[in-house]
Amino acid sequence: MKEFAPGKINLALRVGKRRADGFHDVDMVMQSISLADTITLEEAPTLTLTMDGAALPCDESNLAYKAALVFEKWTNIKPAVHIHIQKRIYLAAGLAGGSADAAGVLRILNRYYGKPLTRGQLEEAAAEIGSDVPFCIAGGTQRALGRGELMRPLPPSPTLWMVLAKPAALGVSTAEVYRALDGVKERKETDTDACVAALEHHDTKALLSTLSNDLEAVTLEKVPFLAALQAAMLRLGAEKAMMSGSGPTVFGLVKDEETACRLKEKLRETFSQDLLLDVACTEEEYYG
Repeated sequence: MKEFAPGKINLALRVGKRRADGFHDVDMVMQSISLADTITLEEAPTLTLTMDGAALPCDESNLAYKAALVFEKWTNIKPAVHIHIQKRIYLAAGLAGGSADAAGVLRILNRYYGKPLTRGQLEEAAAEIGSDVPFCIAGGTQRALGRGELMRPLPPSPTLWMVLAKPAALGVSTAEVYRALDGVKERKETDTDACVAALEHHDTKALLSTLSNDLEAVTLEKVPFLAALQAAMLRLGAEKAMMSGSGPTVFGLVKDEETACRLKEKLRETFSQDLLLDVACTEEEYYG
């Protein structure tokens, strides 16, 4: 049995105040993309997890393994399966790779055992694993509130082609980025309502003008190379270039796949630093 686990970008990310539980209130528009990990499942004596393409532990510290334990908690079904994940989504990149895998494990286990959980129950179970996991259950285009676990479906985004770029050796601590943002006394907040309105009116031009990320400025200040990467994308033909999540992945939006492929090659020629580069597009909701 096979399941795809798409990554995500943020079309809008507004960060509110830090809450008593340590999380921040957020108001985001989250969007699935075609860059995805592949999860396969087969019968086994006990639960085991392996991964290709990532040097990650395959124990309870791994969100995918944790998802299998959460599935057992919600269903009283002890998974006796081997789960293998082929990684394509970059690690520690602001693309929800770990959350996507956790959601994918919940979905594939639910299918394998005859769908004991409804979509709503899967999303509730996902919230126990991490803030981005509920979004990754269904994907598509969604508004996320609370700490990111409260979802509202939005009209599908127009098909947006992009180049994703991440310095291979660079990871960014989400917690450190949020702490840095807490220290900023005055800042302009993302207008998530404007992004939602553009989606509701199917206005691509307006949508591009509303894309914004409250975390971008503090991350770019900490990592100047990302600002140079963003500027290069715009100089080389991207209509919009923005950081996803807490970074460090930057995505440049272009009009079509051919243009995206050209931009990818130009970026490879421009930067001597080892960059992870992929062409991707937005994806509609995929939960079945």
